[in-house]
Amino acid sequence: MIFFIVYSAIQQLNSEDLCNKYMLFFLDTSFLNKKEVFIFGVLNKNMIQRIQSIYLLLTTLLSGVIIFVFNLWKTSTNNIYVVDLFNEEELSLKVIPVMFFLTSILAFVTIFLYKNRKLQFVIGRIIILINLFLLGLLIYLSLNLSGEAAVSEKGIGMFIPVLAILLIVLANKAIKKDEDLVKSVDRLR
Repeated sequence: MIFFIVYSAIQQLNSEDLCNKYMLFFLDTSFLNKKEVFIFGVLNKNMIQRIQSIYLLLTTLLSGVIIFVFNLWKTSTNNIYVVDLFNEEELSLKVIPVMFFLTSILAFVTIFLYKNRKLQFVIGRIIILINLFLLGLLIYLSLNLSGEAAVSEKGIGMFIPVLAILLIVLANKAIKKDEDLVKSVDRLR
């Protein structure tokens, strides 16, 4: 959880305990009351230290940002990007950007569910299913592009669901590893 607080009045602050749990960035506030503190940012250490958070963040960036950079396919007249598909008549073409954005939103929300690993794992599997369906739809549409007699090239954006699936599989593997570690510790008690 990332908070950027300009000014915070915290009373009876035990800063040593908070610094052990969170990474706090303080500014010298000698001109203020002793119980008031200036906090630049609070980053939860537990979430940052988990590799699956990085995998999920990369999936979010891949499905939500990179789709604006790389084209899906190129026809003889222009490049077709994901956002261009909102203007198409066919429903199957309008579903593609929705699925990219759904993948991005779900991966981003899953980052903040780090205390509920089982739910994180289930949402990861849902993201994988969405991307498999998206990949199948993209392959189907690329094989049936209208104007195939003209020169058309498949863009690198067609491979984004494959990379997203790979990152989510790695994240689920790390989530499963964390869950197994917690279960083993519970068994020892």
